[in-house]
Amino acid sequence: MIMGNPEGTFHASDQQIINSLLKDGNTRRKGEEELFSRFQYFIKEGIRKHRLSEDESFDAYSDAVLSAIEKISNGSFQGRSTIKTWLYQIFHNKCVDLLRKKTTNKYAIHQTASLTGVLFQLSDDTRSIVQKLADKADRELLKQKLNELGSICRQLLMLSADGYTDKEIAASMEYKTADVVKTSRLRCLERLRQLYNR
Repeated sequence: MIMGNPEGTFHASDQQIINSLLKDGNTRRKGEEELFSRFQYFIKEGIRKHRLSEDESFDAYSDAVLSAIEKISNGSFQGRSTIKTWLYQIFHNKCVDLLRKKTTNKYAIHQTASLTGVLFQLSDDTRSIVQKLADKADRELLKQKLNELGSICRQLLMLSADGYTDKEIAASMEYKTADVVKTSRLRCLERLRQLYNR
């Protein structure tokens, strides 16, 4: 049982999810899928209550599930409430953050120059040379980071990069649904981003 829960406020099924997420391999993946699909109806709440688009609400929900998985895995979930109540609070906060970001971005003036913008100011020959060098360096670095990522994430991201749909990846890699593939991909991309920032 999770510490800090003397009243036993969460259900036995909550404990099963927690136990699965503390394991590795397929058991963990099944726990992730169970957690994701059990509260998927929150997405409709995000659309209705926060007036988000379906994609925005889906992204907020995926972020909330990823955050919950991480907190359960590292032992910081204390079990003072049911997983449903706790996850809904995380989801609600993600929706509010998303709304704030949208509002801020509407009025923000972006003055940062992107690499693409800088490249367009160069002559055609110079641009193609600089682009080739950047692409080559990026490819080498990406290959290295993908190897550090692990085989499941690497396979999922490679299939996605090759143009396979979430539905096709779900069938190929034996995921329960396309939505679970999308969440797993987001998690893998987040891990890849962390590897780049190390």
